[in-house]
Amino acid sequence: MMSEPRFFALIIGTEILNRRRKDAHFDFVTKALADKGHKLTASFTIEDDPALIIQTIKFIASQENAVLFSFGGIGSTPDDHTRRCASIALREGEMVTHEEAKHIIVETLGEKAYPYSVRMAELPKGATLLENPVNKMPAFALDERYYFMPGFPEMSHPMVEKILTKLIPNKR
Repeated sequence: MMSEPRFFALIIGTEILNRRRKDAHFDFVTKALADKGHKLTASFTIEDDPALIIQTIKFIASQENAVLFSFGGIGSTPDDHTRRCASIALREGEMVTHEEAKHIIVETLGEKAYPYSVRMAELPKGATLLENPVNKMPAFALDERYYFMPGFPEMSHPMVEKILTKLIPNKR
């Protein structure tokens, strides 16, 4: 891992900005990092706008030693743009069907995986999977430093804890 990572949170969801849902990620990430002796460099809460998502990911990726925790927009609804936006920002738009993700989705949902949920297996080239402890629908990472997780805290927060345990040594 790089020396002295700089941590960024990207919280994607119009429903958070218009107050239909309360953000739970900022406080969680701040505390989880502090518990490991690190701090959050910046946090962005943005609407479900593809151009804004792409530009925000590109900006974060341009920062030295950036590690991104992105929450939201990886599901199968029409406003879930994050998979494609991450691909555009970090992989020149190259998307592939991640066969392991497809297998997990179909194995878990059966026929209900079609026609929409199976699209969650369309990921940026080179993506690795993050295990979802709640509903098994995988999240993904790129380059072991950009982590894209569901917007639901009960799914994403255990993922963050696992990532921090695996990748980030304790400072204390």
